[in-house]
Amino acid sequence: MQSSRSMLLKNIKTLKVIRSEVENINHIGLSVDCVIFGFDENKLKVLLMRSDLEKFQCKWSLLGDLVKPDEDLDAAAYRILKQRAGLDDVYLEQVYTFGKTNRHPGGRVVTVAYCSLINIQHHKLKTLANELHWHDVDSVNDLAFDHKRIFDLSLQRLQKRVQEHPLGFSLLPSKFSLRELQNLYEAILSIKLDRRNFRKKLFSMEILTDIDEIEKNVPHRPGKLYKFDYDKYERKKKKWTGIDF
Repeated sequence: MQSSRSMLLKNIKTLKVIRSEVENINHIGLSVDCVIFGFDENKLKVLLMRSDLEKFQCKWSLLGDLVKPDEDLDAAAYRILKQRAGLDDVYLEQVYTFGKTNRHPGGRVVTVAYCSLINIQHHKLKTLANELHWHDVDSVNDLAFDHKRIFDLSLQRLQKRVQEHPLGFSLLPSKFSLRELQNLYEAILSIKLDRRNFRKKLFSMEILTDIDEIEKNVPHRPGKLYKFDYDKYERKKKKWTGIDF
């Protein structure tokens, strides 16, 4: 019994030992990259900036930076978004951690990706450093660092999320047509949806309210306007199976 206790005490590390290991072994940088998706003019876009690293100076990159020693990850993500784009009213969700040993030319840097989906018209950019610009997601190809991989995984995550939860409704006006709603899901999912099946699926979920109004001043045949019924959704949320197109 005494022998077992002695062995246990031998294996217990003191804080001093752990700090020494961190300082001598784990020379790793920590960064945050923000993947901000925006919906505008029936297109899904992503916010990119010109890389401020000499090696990638001609390439576009996500909005990112190193995390400060006394900074929480969430705080770092919101700070970066504020500094890079002047945005301070965006909800961010942590997506994934990327830690390949050769992902950064400056040494070992692990990055945590955050993602958001916003209506571009509701969030005006207040900072225009490094040629900050909205890009159609279909046009994104060669990005700095491993940002294309981060972008791809974040887009896949977004597409999964909008089918599991009614996130897309927050991007539309309070009153919208089924045409607008279908355009939104087609843009995010990057697919063409059958009009009849789409409407049948939406009506079967009973989360829309017909407000007895039609569109005005549109270049096509005016359609009925609807509202998303948050109360109905809250009552059905536990049984919600998502929007499987």
